Amino acid sequence: MIRSNHAGARPVRTLAGLPVLLWLAVSGVAAQTPSLQDIAGKIGPADTTTIYVAREFLTMDPAKPKAQAVAVRDGRFVALGTLADVQAAVGRGARVDTTFADKVVSAGFVEQHVHPVLAALTMNTRVISIEDWDAIDGFSPAVRDEKGYQDRLAKDLAGHTDKSKSFITWGYHHYMHGPMSRTLLDRLAPDFPVIVWHRSCHEFFLNSAALKKTGIDAAFVAGMSKSAQEQSSFEKGHFFEQGALAILGKLTPELATPARFKAGLEYTVKYYHRNGITVACEPGGFFSKPLQDMINDVYSNDSTPFNHYFMADGKTFAARNPTDAGALVKDSESVLSWGRGRTVYLPKQVKLLTDGAIFSQLMMMKDGYTDGHKGAWIMDPPVFGFAFQAYWDAEYQIHTHNNGDAGLEVLVGELEKAMKRNPRKDHRSVLIHFGFANADLVKRWIELGGVISSNPYYVTALAGPYAKIGLGPDRAAAIVPHSFVLKNQGSLSFHSDMPMAPAKPLELIWAGVTRTTYEGQVAGPEHRVPLDVALRAMTIDAAYSIQLEKEIGSIAVGKKANLTVLDKSPHEVDPKDLKSINVWGTMLEGRLQPVKPAAPQVGRLPAPSGAAVPPETPGRSSSSLAWNTRHDPRSNCGPGCSCRIGHLLAAHMLATMEK
Repeated sequence: MIRSNHAGARPVRTLAGLPVLLWLAVSGVAAQTPSLQDIAGKIGPADTTTIYVAREFLTMDPAKPKAQAVAVRDGRFVALGTLADVQAAVGRGARVDTTFADKVVSAGFVEQHVHPVLAALTMNTRVISIEDWDAIDGFSPAVRDEKGYQDRLAKDLAGHTDKSKSFITWGYHHYMHGPMSRTLLDRLAPDFPVIVWHRSCHEFFLNSAALKKTGIDAAFVAGMSKSAQEQSSFEKGHFFEQGALAILGKLTPELATPARFKAGLEYTVKYYHRNGITVACEPGGFFSKPLQDMINDVYSNDSTPFNHYFMADGKTFAARNPTDAGALVKDSESVLSWGRGRTVYLPKQVKLLTDGAIFSQLMMMKDGYTDGHKGAWIMDPPVFGFAFQAYWDAEYQIHTHNNGDAGLEVLVGELEKAMKRNPRKDHRSVLIHFGFANADLVKRWIELGGVISSNPYYVTALAGPYAKIGLGPDRAAAIVPHSFVLKNQGSLSFHSDMPMAPAKPLELIWAGVTRTTYEGQVAGPEHRVPLDVALRAMTIDAAYSIQLEKEIGSIAVGKKANLTVLDKSPHEVDPKDLKSINVWGTMLEGRLQPVKPAAPQVGRLPAPSGAAVPPETPGRSSSSLAWNTRHDPRSNCGPGCSCRIGHLLAAHMLATMEK
């Protein structure tokens, strides 16, 4: 049994967050075992209540894991159990809705880690990636070999008819797709601009026409900082890390028009809903009020089928206040008013980062890499340590991006230091991504009160190639080592980090249960998790990781009536078929939201003329963005800090709108 000290696991059903006996006591009801009629008298008029029946409801409450019926009033659950019990509780006058009669209904899926800016902008590219993506311009199947990638790229370039517009593609990965260079792109597209965006989101390749159009010439490169020059090759048209950040201003007009951004955000609304997400959260995105306002324009409307939460980007604030803890916290509090409607900033929650991105193999590994390359820090350990301790003393819940075991050693050390110096209960410090870890570090983290949110998709996408390059078979098989969490009874949730993985909860559940790679192998079978653990990882345990478990994450009296409706039961399909279960739709706070059928995945549609997506077109699916300095392993603050990037993107988009 996984330790769970949150409301979703309590054995006593609650009403408005209070145990029934206590609730009745404070309401003046005699101290005796309450009947359903007693409870009904406190629920409210039956004619304002709707009873939903289903083949079964999966409640995510171990004390009562399944139900036949639930009653909803004013957007919250007011009763659950058998139909007879629920009718007795709320009164015979309640309307019975049979919409779910042949469905299996789960507590609403919670995606606790996505990135709207990155997803929206990259969805406006031609996707040729190492995994399948449901792109705006059609289904883009995975390509994981050099010849397959080169053939797809050549075909898509040949279909690019409007040569006045840049061709932009995302998803290239050098480990699987082979060499990339300006020379190659010039040969394939000599007369129009081409920008290739690396799957890691940290690199760009440009052909000669793109360099000319964006104004990136030898003189511009010579004027870069020394570190940016070292991470650039004008001859090859290759710019990575600081080099990529240095050319960002030149690329922004091609990548980030307001129309493209809005279209991408609109697409994510449909994408998340289609995959059953009722709550999403971005832990620490770009620090930019104009960008947040643009996100709000799409996500805040009451008709949006999910609620979206945000939290402060601690890396940016730590870079701005490297020695002043008070100013650091004050800056973090300044963003709390930035949300509106269905977008909300979470108080007293912050995101920090240790080491580099796993897709770039820049995580800090204690035993290094087999090919001799080095990992890198996103926040140098002293900077990270100052920020962690400052937020700790301000009683923040600290979420930390970490991928390597050397990075985790730093993180665990800071938590141990904080607990020894200033002990706190229920701090729920979150280890995010959970790329590589040894058993001892995980045990120490959990014993100190930390929780873990992993990306199980790392196994699917990366275990196969990383076994051959950089890590070797043993370490590659131990990506996201879930058995260490289960053994120590830790709280475990899943996330996609969209666009680092598709924001598809059922696919994440499948990945955690099966650990099947794209090559068809099972990597580290000892780290597979039971289905019930995986389901909780996308519902109540995900809610717990962002301190929302009293409101969402399970079907319980008093909680918001959020549901994900499935055509099949996860318990009744072969594990390999979990990701193929169809999502009928969702309920958000009592509102039924059927999913509109998606176009059949019969192959990619013809490429649009040019890369831009018109404003009325709902955005384009895909992947990741390179300018997110939260993942930049060689930059703290200065020219490439995330505050600068966010303001740069926002300034350009706003300037375009004002023309």
